[in-house]
Amino acid sequence: MSQPSHTQWIHIAPGFAGYLALPPGGSGPGLLLWQEIFGVNEHIRAVAEQYALAGFVVLAPDTFWRQAPRVELGYAGADRDRAMALMQGYTGADALADIAAAVPALRKRPEVTGRVGTLGYCMGGRLAYLTAATTDVDAAVAYYGGGIQGQLDRAAAIRCPVQFHYAERDDHIPLSAVDQVRQAVQTAGSEMFVYPNAMHGFNCWARPSYHAGNAALALGRSLSFLAHTLHGV
Repeated sequence: MSQPSHTQWIHIAPGFAGYLALPPGGSGPGLLLWQEIFGVNEHIRAVAEQYALAGFVVLAPDTFWRQAPRVELGYAGADRDRAMALMQGYTGADALADIAAAVPALRKRPEVTGRVGTLGYCMGGRLAYLTAATTDVDAAVAYYGGGIQGQLDRAAAIRCPVQFHYAERDDHIPLSAVDQVRQAVQTAGSEMFVYPNAMHGFNCWARPSYHAGNAALALGRSLSFLAHTLHGV
């Protein structure tokens, strides 16, 4: 299947590519979208296009490019096992290098006007947090970012507002970890939402844990936050 004309894969750094989705007007604030452990798959590409329709220039980096370029995985069985192995092989140094390359690559795109933010899901939620802590992005949104609570020593470096979305019934992230993040990230304008009865991955319509109501509520909150922090409305 051919990709829409407003999307393309672009070069970020040698060997490192990303999926770019442009808004209907052709330009707007930048939004760096970090994938789950399943690659820049059909769902993540759809999320990129979803936010592009809201006026953002969205770039979804292919974070597993060192191990399996452009890999696309499902959510169960052998695909899930491979996704877990890829995540375990993705080191902290790799993540920081990808963040350091992707933010300026997005900022210098001619379609990007004004501010740049970041958004991520699962592993990508942690990457969005790290992007806020290590670069000059103007806003960050992190959905059920596993492992953030283990990197709270970086919280003091965050200068932009961060919006967090967590699931109440997340088998991977206990509510005690959510409380730790809440206490550590105190930048002006930051927000945290915990969704009752939601499970890890509740935003992904391709996963059994998908919850349409909570996903819609979280999307609305994310768009409102990004409209304020990036569009300036």
